[in-house]
Amino acid sequence: MAQKKNPEKYDAILTAAINVIGQFGYHNAPISRIAREAGVADGTVYLYFKNKEDVLISILRETIGRIAARIEDRFAAESDPVRKLHHLVSIMFETFGRDKNLALVIQIHLRQADQALRRQIGEIIRPYYALIEHIVRDGIEKGMFRPTIDPRIARRMVFGTLDETITAWVLTGAKYDLTGLVDQVVDLLVHGMKK
Repeated sequence: MAQKKNPEKYDAILTAAINVIGQFGYHNAPISRIAREAGVADGTVYLYFKNKEDVLISILRETIGRIAARIEDRFAAESDPVRKLHHLVSIMFETFGRDKNLALVIQIHLRQADQALRRQIGEIIRPYYALIEHIVRDGIEKGMFRPTIDPRIARRMVFGTLDETITAWVLTGAKYDLTGLVDQVVDLLVHGMKK
């Protein structure tokens, strides 16, 4: 796990990794290129990260951590499950929509990881999954969503829809505003669960 000895250098290395991996791909992004982009020596990267896989998993951990924290903040002031879903979709699309390289790293390059790394990915994403399930359960309890919905299946539906929408945006060259799709996606998801 990465160590934040100097938060500025840690952030610079992660930002450089996002840019380099986003532009050249995971397998064509040596630590030396990431270090050069970050303005640090190659050895400095190893003071913060064990290896390139650790850099990659740290990008995901930091990104999901920030996303989950923003969603939880919005949830604290919101009681309507549909509005909560709207916040979740908005935050996801805003996060990736403003950084194409980040979207490429998370949506494309992270999927090339080996099986051990994929297990870590599942653990990192778990809090995000819990937020989706919270929305579904809340909607069922408030009579807004069908009581026959299995929250785990609904979670997969929501996550899969967002995941595919972001991936399609990246693969088509990010030529349109991802945040412009929020209302359509939320409408589709809500109508799939409505009572």
